[in-house]
Amino acid sequence: MDAPEQPQIYLITPPEVELSRFPAQLAAVLDAHPVACVRMALSTHDEDRLSRAGDALREVTHARDVALVISDHLLMVEKLGLDGVHLSDAARTVRHARKELGEDAIVGSFCNTSRHEGMAAGEAGADYVSFGPVQASTLGDGSFAEAELFQWWSEVIEVPVVAEGALDINMVRALAPCTDFFGIGAEIWDKDDPVAELATLIAAMQG
Repeated sequence: MDAPEQPQIYLITPPEVELSRFPAQLAAVLDAHPVACVRMALSTHDEDRLSRAGDALREVTHARDVALVISDHLLMVEKLGLDGVHLSDAARTVRHARKELGEDAIVGSFCNTSRHEGMAAGEAGADYVSFGPVQASTLGDGSFAEAELFQWWSEVIEVPVVAEGALDINMVRALAPCTDFFGIGAEIWDKDDPVAELATLIAAMQG
């Protein structure tokens, strides 16, 4: 995942998906819009459910030449033939994941709002670092990654950066000049027409 000229879309699945419906919905979005990567971010820890979801989503993404990574379940990457892992513990397991998965796998690191953790993850071998949420909400402790963090990162650090969490049209427009990827999840899946919703966000991204 090299740093692109224009921000690209990095789709994040809902925490719960209905396998009779979601793969077709994902396929429709991928067919309508260019997407760099999809993250399978399911809340379940049931290995069988993860395996079935991974198989179904891999068929959709790989048929369209889109990378598929999984949140945190390092050992599932090889088992399911995925492209890599998204780690949610900042820099702590990046080096281990890189060693286990090899140089060709995607290893990403969610660093919440911490510049220090982001730099440590990059130094440990992360392919990208993600920060978020990008604006205050009542979730978690209310902290958020401010625009100046993305601005500083884009000027100083070469590792690609993802903005995710609490995105809306205004935040996409504001962050487009200084982020490499937008991590889009609930912003489109919670709406009636994810394809149209993503089109609106992409239009904002392009000014």
